[in-house]
Amino acid sequence: MKKIVNIGFLSLLGVVWMIGNAAFAASPAMVNLGTARSFAVLAGSTITNTGPSTITGDLGLSPGSAVTGFPPGVLLGTQHNADAVALQAQSDLITAYNDAAGRTPATLIATELGGTTLLQGVYQAGTLQITGTLTLDAAGDPNAVWILQSASTLITASNSNVALINGAQACNVFWEVTSSATLGTNSNFRGDILALTSITLNTGAHVSGRMLARNGAVTMDSNVITMANCAIAVPSSSSSVAASSISSSSRISSSSSVSSSSSSRSSSSVSSLSVSSSRSSIVSLSPLPSPSSFSSARSSSSVSSSSSSSASIVAHVRELPSSGPGSLLGLIIVASSIGAVLIQFTTNRRQPE
Repeated sequence: MKKIVNIGFLSLLGVVWMIGNAAFAASPAMVNLGTARSFAVLAGSTITNTGPSTITGDLGLSPGSAVTGFPPGVLLGTQHNADAVALQAQSDLITAYNDAAGRTPATLIATELGGTTLLQGVYQAGTLQITGTLTLDAAGDPNAVWILQSASTLITASNSNVALINGAQACNVFWEVTSSATLGTNSNFRGDILALTSITLNTGAHVSGRMLARNGAVTMDSNVITMANCAIAVPSSSSSVAASSISSSSRISSSSSVSSSSSSRSSSSVSSLSVSSSRSSIVSLSPLPSPSSFSSARSSSSVSSSSSSSASIVAHVRELPSSGPGSLLGLIIVASSIGAVLIQFTTNRRQPE
């Protein structure tokens, strides 16, 4: 009975672990914008504004030099008009655009995104449009990344909306547009548009992100554009517990941790368990306990004096490109590990050696 319990549990643990790794592998990395990251608006030919637009972040133009409409537009940042900074930002934008356009594998999606919900990943369509609300669901991972590739245009309808839920952040949403993008009147848009040609924002459109046009113009009309920055830094490897979930407004955060320790009479019996649900880390078992080590595990009040080994479950944190659903799988692995020990305790108590 003991061998069956041990072997069955370890087989289940292995399956869950492999699924977790597969989930991690499917998560895309961020698109590196380089120096273009500091720009809320960047264009190639002209930048034109009508009405009381407010731009939070830098504004840049290269190789063109015609920037009009400020004032009445308000720029809460630095203007770089055909200077070395704008030139470098355009160079970095080309690199970022090519990176986003070349990401594979991509999931084919319908042209109309309104009324749909997308988890993190790379998506592709001949053209993209949003009527109503598109929901991007991070599933609790504040560093979830979306890359949406359009082989032609991106067009959003009036009053359309991109909603971010369960920790999704606008700074991790990238729209690669092979032609031009148009945002509808009074629409609410989130993410960075990397357009080969031009970007037009109709009256009252609000953006949390960046409007980055390689060759053409950026045209605005009484808009609000706020450069999106990630609310938290990705934590480094650590034995501590850290988990954060950021809402679409990048203001709501939460943390959770699970820790446990067990001990036996063996000098090497102290083990600790630490779980992190942040994107940059994953709980792993190192080393994986053998069936014999489970069979020798006991609570401190019931350890047999003839026991020669003890169960050791060691959890450590290591950096990975992303976690996504894997954070939950990590918790499942830990819970399963603890459950297996408890099952073994029960089995041993019922079947004393």
